[in-house]
Amino acid sequence: MHRLLCLHVFLCCLSMALSFCPSQCTCVFHGRVDGTGTRSVLCNDPDMSDIPVNVPVDTIKLRVEKTAVRRIPTEAFYYLVELRYLWITYNSITSVDTGSFYNLKVLHELRLDGNMISVFPWESLKEMPRLKTLDLHNNRLTSVAPEAIPYLVNITYLDLSSNKLTTLPSDLMDIWPPFNGVPISSNASQKVVLGLQDNPWFCDCKISKLIEISKMADTPVILMDLFLTCATPDNLAGVLFQRAELENCVKPSVMTSATKITSPLGSNVLLRCDASGSPTPALYWTKSDGSPVNNTVQESPGEGINWSIMSLHGIEHKDAGNYSCKAKNVAGAAIATISLTVAGTTSTTAPPVRPSVGTGPTSQGTAITPPTDISKSPLTAPTALPGSLTTPSAAQKPPKSISGNSSQRSSFKETKTQQGGIGKKLAADEKSKKTDSSRGLKDLEIVEQTADSAVLLWTAGGLLNDAPLTVVYSPYGEDDSKRTMETKAGSGKVLLDGLSPGMRYSVCLVAKGSTTGKDPCIDFYTEDSGQNILFFIISSIACILVLPLIALLIYKIIALYCKGSNTSLDTNELEKESYVKFETISMKQRTLNSHPTELWARRPTNESERLLLCSRSSIDSQMTYKSDSSRSEYLC
Repeated sequence: MHRLLCLHVFLCCLSMALSFCPSQCTCVFHGRVDGTGTRSVLCNDPDMSDIPVNVPVDTIKLRVEKTAVRRIPTEAFYYLVELRYLWITYNSITSVDTGSFYNLKVLHELRLDGNMISVFPWESLKEMPRLKTLDLHNNRLTSVAPEAIPYLVNITYLDLSSNKLTTLPSDLMDIWPPFNGVPISSNASQKVVLGLQDNPWFCDCKISKLIEISKMADTPVILMDLFLTCATPDNLAGVLFQRAELENCVKPSVMTSATKITSPLGSNVLLRCDASGSPTPALYWTKSDGSPVNNTVQESPGEGINWSIMSLHGIEHKDAGNYSCKAKNVAGAAIATISLTVAGTTSTTAPPVRPSVGTGPTSQGTAITPPTDISKSPLTAPTALPGSLTTPSAAQKPPKSISGNSSQRSSFKETKTQQGGIGKKLAADEKSKKTDSSRGLKDLEIVEQTADSAVLLWTAGGLLNDAPLTVVYSPYGEDDSKRTMETKAGSGKVLLDGLSPGMRYSVCLVAKGSTTGKDPCIDFYTEDSGQNILFFIISSIACILVLPLIALLIYKIIALYCKGSNTSLDTNELEKESYVKFETISMKQRTLNSHPTELWARRPTNESERLLLCSRSSIDSQMTYKSDSSRSEYLC
């Protein structure tokens, strides 16, 4: 009886809660013929300053509009488990808590437009997994955090217009076609509507994908306003996105020197890829299952260029598959794939031994071949060069029958009881071979060190000239970054390149069959590139100071030479004969006129009347013309 009473009280309270409506709100129930319906609540009292907390729990749509609400507190709607539409528009909201939308698991539409929100808690979107519409236009947002990208994947309507956005995360557009790799379809359900107008966009590489979408004729991403414009930089101010040409913004391109590589079991493989783009792209390696690869080296030799090498040591069959190299920058991404195949098999069981049966010549040809385990072979596996096809190593050649001296042959003909002793002798022989091979190499020396390379010299000693050697080198104390090279003992030298300046390196020569830890090694240092740079700077300064002095000295020499030539020229000119022209002045003939106006008359001299003078003669001259009636005068 008591339980029935409690149940009755609960049902009464529930019915009251369902039918109760906040005093500052209006509740409307949209009923159907079958007795079901939906409830919507509208709160638009200008005096309302807080989000109502007593909204009916069966509310499907809640609208809080044109009120004085300034903040959305934590878990403000946690009890509205059936809420699908939440509109909090044109209020005075400046703060939204991270947990404000807790427990809104079925919410489809969230509109917060017309407020004063400057920072939106994007991580709160994880509480709304079914959200399709997010309207934040006409607020004060200045950025979209990169952490928001995973929560916007399912959004089909995003309105960020009329804010203060200058840029977007470069990866934001990657969640929508065509940048997400999904084929473009005409299906309307795959359309995404974006509102990005009325923002002061800074047009650079970060929004290059958005600019690219604005130039596309057929794309699943629909812009509310096609006429988006750049606000900055100054050279693009006022330019439409469709006409904007970005500088220093190039999508990356990636390539490998080979797409398929076959390498023997147990060998070392190096895979390399090169990329170019602007800005300089970063490189990432992943396996066929998408898991990242960590044992990689990456270096950028110059602006816009990058390369990466992935190393695999002692490969096994599980290492076979596709390896992807992805180049990525803010302008886009590119992927290249290399397929690796592992050749060879691993022998784990010994072949059966047939005992000698009977006597005579038929039992004398039996030989025992010891089992060969390729995966545990002491031989050094070769390294696959980047993009090249590796050849099977000696570890994968068919095992040869062991041939010894005459005593060993006779021992093989004996019974099984003597096989243990033979095995020990073979092991001793193998050990002696290892010792001999390690003692054959000597006189290791490093010459011609530079900032990024060095030359290793050695003497083969007792080894054959075609005996295979493996050169293993790495920075001192960094065994995880070892690099290997294959060569022959008779070559006597090898070039170690790709080194870092000013570092200590260790290099060892590993001969076929050598004992671990007995290989000859040597340490060396690479040159410090900083010293070369300092030398170059000093040399440049010296050249800058000396060249003007040399030029001045040459000028002085030329000037002195020219001056000497001019002196001799003046002397020669003075030695030449010169002509001086004289005018002859004579008295006029006397007339009856008692008052003559002019007593003297000028006569031009002819060529024959000139006086020839020399620069070395005296100032005296001879008279060339003499008047009969008067005395002549000569004027220069």
